[in-house]
Amino acid sequence: MKFNRKTVQHLVSALAVVLFINFAALAQKPAKIQLNRSDKNHRVDIVIDGQPFTSYFYPGETVLKKAVLYPIRTAKGTLITRGWPLDPRPGERVDHPHHVGMWLNYEDVNGYDYWNNSTSIIGSMRNRKFGTVRHTGIKSLRATNGKGELVVTADWVADDGKGPVTLKEETMYVFSGSGDLRTIDRITTLTAVIDVNFKDVKDGMVAIRVARELEHPAEKADVFTDASGVETKVPKLDNTGVVGSYRSSEGVQGEAVWSKRAKWMNLRGKIGNEDISLAILDHPANVGYPTYWHARGYGLYAANPLGQAAFTNGKENLNYSLPAGKSVTFRYRVLINSGPLSDETLNAAEEAFSKEVK
Repeated sequence: MKFNRKTVQHLVSALAVVLFINFAALAQKPAKIQLNRSDKNHRVDIVIDGQPFTSYFYPGETVLKKAVLYPIRTAKGTLITRGWPLDPRPGERVDHPHHVGMWLNYEDVNGYDYWNNSTSIIGSMRNRKFGTVRHTGIKSLRATNGKGELVVTADWVADDGKGPVTLKEETMYVFSGSGDLRTIDRITTLTAVIDVNFKDVKDGMVAIRVARELEHPAEKADVFTDASGVETKVPKLDNTGVVGSYRSSEGVQGEAVWSKRAKWMNLRGKIGNEDISLAILDHPANVGYPTYWHARGYGLYAANPLGQAAFTNGKENLNYSLPAGKSVTFRYRVLINSGPLSDETLNAAEEAFSKEVK
């Protein structure tokens, strides 16, 4: 049977509609969302249908050098984020103390490292210049029409919080869920206070540190070296129950996704008897779309659109600059599903995200 171009276009459009409907079916019957603010405990707890989902947590710089979403749970209540260092669990890795929950920052902003800063800097990194992302306020919060919206502000402050302020941040989180699906949108606008340069480096930008069970099985001990020559040793551990595996929108799988571009990434795994899919979607309006992925088998799951030289051995260069007074917005959607998410479903989700958020 032969099809002309017009017929093919109709078929493609019809298929896109079907896929979108299939994705939308995941999000039927919007849940009841509550945003419970506790200034005393430095957190806003997000509750979906009476069950804790996550918290916006800003404990201060003696605990963390940035605000985070921590912990994050599935619809069934299973923790998908690592507990250490805030709430250690047996069998976890204890590397990278700055990997906590879900966050957004960057390794080199005007020469200051906002990514690796923590209260537990190892000796080999003490000569670095660090920056701090300081929570400055909760601008608004509301829950309506099955969504919870939280708007917060922060200052990116050089010299480990002593100054000057380099960037003003405003972030909107949108939380939603129904059935087995939970969704987080993070929409972050950075406004330069002074001229700002984001040097091409690997450590950035939006990231989640996942639970041990969602890591890839560790076949051997490994050593990761950053652009400054600092080494981090990651030992081989017991792999019992560890079955995580990445899959990208381009069909790349496993640890091979590192340094590859993709519109979305899906980390598939299992905790106990629960099948889990944890997907991060990039947005067509973002700088560097489709993003490079700084996704490691040991549990760091990050999208970095600005580190192009680091991911291509210098074949590409961005060195993104933001003049004083100018702004840039980064948009990401995270899907946490108790069950599988197919490529077709994620392609439809990517299309929906691009239309719903501008």
